[in-house]
Amino acid sequence: MQFAEQNSDVAIPFASIDPNRGAEGVQEAKRLVSAGKVRGLKLHPPVQKFIPNDSLAYPLYEIFAEAQLPVIFHTGHSGLGTGMPGGGGVRLKYGHPMPIDDVAVDFPSMPIIMAHPSFPWQDEAISICLHKPNVYIDLSGWSPKYFSPTLIQYANTLLKNKVLFGSDYPLITPDRWLADFEKIAIRDEVRPLILKENALKLLGLKV
Repeated sequence: MQFAEQNSDVAIPFASIDPNRGAEGVQEAKRLVSAGKVRGLKLHPPVQKFIPNDSLAYPLYEIFAEAQLPVIFHTGHSGLGTGMPGGGGVRLKYGHPMPIDDVAVDFPSMPIIMAHPSFPWQDEAISICLHKPNVYIDLSGWSPKYFSPTLIQYANTLLKNKVLFGSDYPLITPDRWLADFEKIAIRDEVRPLILKENALKLLGLKV
């Protein structure tokens, strides 16, 4: 939070509040949003151990929906716990994107971003993004050279205004991500949409 305040020209703060905190977490969200301290909410269901359509998270969604601020959900495989005994306790089922479809139905005016190509459920994520106007996909967490052909196809066409740049620094540096992005078959006219223009529109930012 302090870093974002001191570097507001390059940093946009998002809160991360575990829905399992209950009323305490809801009050924290209200305080941050009302004070203008954050521009959205980031959730990691596999780490926070909840399914996105669980009613326990709905009081949090209500706060951000009312403020028309986006909620980002980690989706798909988790690098956290990979290779550790029992996956470090991380249950991959919580990263399935399909329960996010329920959230999009129940909060149709709240922008929703599904973080990362949702391996191994990329097609489900694309379907949700196609079907629900308020749902977006960000491309962080994976090198572009590993993007599925289906993701590239839709990023170039029907989802060209709903796909967002992301690197997942420090796990993947922006320089590495951008270098790999140059090598995949994204149309020239689509590249600026993904790299900047879609995010500007979604976040209500001005150049």
